[in-house]
Amino acid sequence: MRLDGITAGRRGVLVGAAAAAAAPWFVPEAQARPGELGIAELAERMAAGLISAESLTRYYLDRIDKLDRRGPGLRAVIEVNPDALREARRLDGERRSRGVRGPLHGLPVLIKDLFDTADRMHTTAGSYALEGARPRVDSTVAARLRAAGAVLLGKTNLSEWAGGMSLTHHAGWSARGGQTRNPYKLDRSPNESSSGSAVAAAADLCVAAIGTETNGSIVDPAAANSVVGVKPTVGLVGRGGMIQGVPSQDSVGPIARSVRDAAVLLGALVGVDSRDPATAGSRFHTDYTRFLDPNGLRGARIGVPREVYFGYSNHADEITERAIETLRRAGAVVVDPADIPTARQLEDIETSIVVQAFEVKRAFDSYLSSTPGDHPRSLAELIAFNRDHRGRELRYVQQDGLEAVQQLDFSESEYRAALATNHRLSRAEGIDAVLRRHRLDALVMPTGAPPGKIDLINGDSYLGSSSLPAALAGYPAITVPAGFAFGLPVGITFMGTAWSEPVLLRLAYAFEQHTHARRSPTYRPGDVGL
Repeated sequence: MRLDGITAGRRGVLVGAAAAAAAPWFVPEAQARPGELGIAELAERMAAGLISAESLTRYYLDRIDKLDRRGPGLRAVIEVNPDALREARRLDGERRSRGVRGPLHGLPVLIKDLFDTADRMHTTAGSYALEGARPRVDSTVAARLRAAGAVLLGKTNLSEWAGGMSLTHHAGWSARGGQTRNPYKLDRSPNESSSGSAVAAAADLCVAAIGTETNGSIVDPAAANSVVGVKPTVGLVGRGGMIQGVPSQDSVGPIARSVRDAAVLLGALVGVDSRDPATAGSRFHTDYTRFLDPNGLRGARIGVPREVYFGYSNHADEITERAIETLRRAGAVVVDPADIPTARQLEDIETSIVVQAFEVKRAFDSYLSSTPGDHPRSLAELIAFNRDHRGRELRYVQQDGLEAVQQLDFSESEYRAALATNHRLSRAEGIDAVLRRHRLDALVMPTGAPPGKIDLINGDSYLGSSSLPAALAGYPAITVPAGFAFGLPVGITFMGTAWSEPVLLRLAYAFEQHTHARRSPTYRPGDVGL
C-alpha cells in the first residue's frame, strides 16, 4: 500500500509490505536503512493535510496484515482494535472542528496485552484463560493515550503472563498469540515479554508501542530489535488497570524507533494515578523532549560497570567499546571501570525469590478476582485451567513458574525484610553508591547479547544482560541501538538513579545523534548458520 503523505519524497526509505513482497521476505541490507517517519514528521504532514488519522491507521492495518499475519508472520500483534478506523475518523473530525490535542493526535499506537481497555478488545496476558474477560474501565495507560489523541491500534503479543508462566526462557510465546519473531532474522528470539511491542515498533507496524518491565522486559527486546526502550522509575507511569506481576519492580514505558518519539510518548503517560499508590510521589514532566540535546554528552560523567555486565558476549562487548569511544569523542568524561559494588550479590541474592513469589501470587489473585467475566478467579484456578486445557496452553511452555509461586509461602515480615534487602543492595549500596563515589550522571553497559535462536522445545538460550540492578532498585534505564553483529542488533543501556529520566534521555539522544546506528529490519529467513 502506498500512502502519499508518508512516502512522498521518501521513495525507497520505508521498508513497506511491497518492498518485502518477494519470497523469502528478505530485504537486502543496502535497502534496509533508517527512515520510517517519526511523530513530529507525521504530525507535520497531518497539519499540512497530506495525511489523515484514518489513512495512517489504514496504512498500519495493511502492514499488520501483510507483515504480521501473512508474509514473514511476525506475530507481534495479538489483536487489532476493530474500532480503530472509527476512532481515527472521529479524531480527524475533532482536528477540523476543535484543533489538535497534542503531538500524538491521530497517531496509531500499540499497547501490550496487559492493559485493560473498555472496548471490544480483550485483555488476556496472552492466555486463553482470560479470552472472555471484559474490563469495565480503561487502564490508566489506555486512558492517557486516548486523552492525548492517540488511536489505540491494537494489542501486542508477549511472553505469556509477562514471562512468569515458565522457569524456561520462551521469549515472545503465548498460547493465544503464538511465537513472535525477530524481524532482523526470523528464527531469532525477540527477547523477553515486551517482544511484540518491540517487534511492532521495529517493523513499523505502528508509530510507537507501549511495553512493561519487571526485569529486562522493555530494554532487552528493544535492544534485540534495534529500537529505543525506556524503562522508567517505578511510580512514574501509573499501572491502574494493568495485569501486574511484581509491583515493586513493574514499570510501564515507551518503545519507539527514536529517542525523540520515546520522549514524546513518555510525556503522555506520566502522572499521579489514583489506582497506583506508587505514583503519589512521582517527579514527572509533561514534556520530555525539552531535555533532548544533540550536544548532551559534552561534560557528562558516565561510568562503565564492567564486573558482571561485560564478558558474556564478545560481540556485545566489541560494539559497546566502540560506543564508549563515541561517548568520549562527543565530550563525555568516561570513568572506566566504575563497578557497581554489589553487582555479584545482586545476581545471587535469594531475597529476589521471596519478593517475586509474595507479590506475584497477590497481584494475580487481585486482578483475576476483580475482573468481570467467566474465567479463573485466582492463581490456583488459573493453574487448574491450564492443566485442563494443556493442549492449547501447555503445548510448548510449561507452567512451572506459576506452580512454584503458588507453592512458596512467605510471611509478610519475611517479604518486607527481603524487599528492604533488595532495595538496599541495588540502591544505596549499588547504583547510588557508584554514582556518588565517581560523581557520575549515569552508567553505560551492553543491554544484552545479540539475540539467540528461538527454541520452543528446550527454551531459548540466554547469555546475560544488564537489567537487574535497575529492576530491583525500581530505577530508570534506557536502551538505544548501538550496532549489529552479523546483522543482529545490539543496544547499550544508560542507567541512573530514581527520577533521572531527563538525564538519561539527554545522553541517549546525544548518542543516537552521533551514531544513527539503527537500521530497518531485513526479514532474513532462518537457516542453520547466521
